[in-house]
Amino acid sequence: MAFVPDPIVLVNLILCAAILLLGYFVYRKRESIGALFIGIAFGMFGLSHLNTLLGLTLFPEVTFVLLRICGYLFVAAALYIAFTE
Repeated sequence: MAFVPDPIVLVNLILCAAILLLGYFVYRKRESIGALFIGIAFGMFGLSHLNTLLGLTLFPEVTFVLLRICGYLFVAAALYIAFTE
């Protein structure tokens, strides 16, 4: 594992972790599944940022792409839930 010190990716990782925690706390307080979905999505994005920081050694390329696609699907699902409420 080679750590690639990219400050932009590091900031993105920190912000993704913060949104993951906020999504969880909003879900616990208001039982909003949409907030939980957004938190999970940003957790997935955070994993991809971590993967980039560590030099693409955690996941193979296909898993990396699928992780990002699933993150976007969670955001889309959360927006659909918000739209239908």
